[in-house]
Amino acid sequence: MRNIYSLFIILLLYISCKNSPKEISLDKKNSIKKEINSTLTNWHKAASKANFENYFGAMDSVSVFIGTDASENWSKKQFAAFSKPYFDKGKAWTFKTLERNVFISKTGDFIWFDELLDTWMGTCRGSGVLEKKSNGWKIKHYVLSVAIPNNDVQAVISAKKKNDSIFLNKFIK
Repeated sequence: MRNIYSLFIILLLYISCKNSPKEISLDKKNSIKKEINSTLTNWHKAASKANFENYFGAMDSVSVFIGTDASENWSKKQFAAFSKPYFDKGKAWTFKTLERNVFISKTGDFIWFDELLDTWMGTCRGSGVLEKKSNGWKIKHYVLSVAIPNNDVQAVISAKKKNDSIFLNKFIK
């Protein structure tokens, strides 16, 4: 019985090691980082040039965009509907990337990132997730936030207190 138990354990270890995903090479990681930087840079450029098709084409069909307002948790369809009038006027928004950090899953099919941006709102942060699809990298999730210096937080809290209380009432039962 003991031999059967040992054989079973060895078999399980062999199967689990054989089926575990192989980690990608450093060269492949560097290649992915270049692709991601290009994808995100082109995405931001599409907005600055009011290129609706390229901007929303970079997003997955089930992507989510979370904006700076607490109410802005949009599906791709909702975000496109909100954004369309800006793109139609030929002027959407311009975000200049100052810094970007890209992190890659072991298998190389998902990445997550954060970026520091110079925008019309001042300094912002963006973060998100992309997935490798058959037609390239697609943005699955993006979060935009306004960076507030710690010394200014109290003033911002005071400025948004009224609107926050109105917004939060939606969640009180």
